[in-house]
Amino acid sequence: MDSLETQPSDREQLRDQAICRSVLYGAISLGLHYPTDETLSVLRTEDSRLALWDAASFLAATGGAEDARGPSSERAPADLVARVQDWATKFDSLSLEELLARFEKLFGHTARGTVCPYETEYGQEGLFEQPRQLATIMGYYQAFGLTTRTEERERADHAGCELEFLDFLCRKEAYAIESGDESMGSETRKAQRLFLKDHLGRFGRAFARMLREQEPDGFFGRLGDLLFAFLTWEYGRLRIEPGAVVLPLRSAEDDAVPMACGGKEDLIQLGVPR
Repeated sequence: MDSLETQPSDREQLRDQAICRSVLYGAISLGLHYPTDETLSVLRTEDSRLALWDAASFLAATGGAEDARGPSSERAPADLVARVQDWATKFDSLSLEELLARFEKLFGHTARGTVCPYETEYGQEGLFEQPRQLATIMGYYQAFGLTTRTEERERADHAGCELEFLDFLCRKEAYAIESGDESMGSETRKAQRLFLKDHLGRFGRAFARMLREQEPDGFFGRLGDLLFAFLTWEYGRLRIEPGAVVLPLRSAEDDAVPMACGGKEDLIQLGVPR
């Protein structure tokens, strides 16, 4: 929907849907941070659990996934609620030490761990395509006044950073709807669609599939299930072609490109300039 010229009840539903999408994007992004006591504590609060459940329930009830293209087995209707519940059951079952061990086993300390979370590592593009893609992603962030924090820096194409950007756009859309700013609303909806189509959506389901394959019954595997279901829901809502489930990594011969992953203390974080 490209206009905010709707009835008050319709505007409220659009606003609430944008807020609910923001909740899911933000929670999944947080789950991909380097684990700390703080991030684990946030996920474990009763408020966080209720917010996740309420958001998934509202999105499932207001539709969107029924329009998703592709085989019915790839669609994600009320399944979104079940995936949230499955992930939430893992919040209390792991200590921070166990979660750190699993994080480092899956993602390692290089761009290509067991599971690769970096968009530009996927695909068969040439040597110079990766810097161009990274510049394009940073261009999106900067267009909305965002940067990556230098003290807690992660590559701009990290799945968690891209999820955080979409969280921000959804919150901005909700604000535009609430304030009646049609221009802002149109701008943020367009950015969401293009960014999902060309970036997170391009590799997100392949990344999610690898998470659940590598740790099918664990915290990150259940997070992969949720990410897969949510992205499928978003494809339907925006009527864009679902991203591939299997994507090869680019040639290892291109690894000389100076785009190394940050150290283990780095966090995924976008910052708004003061």
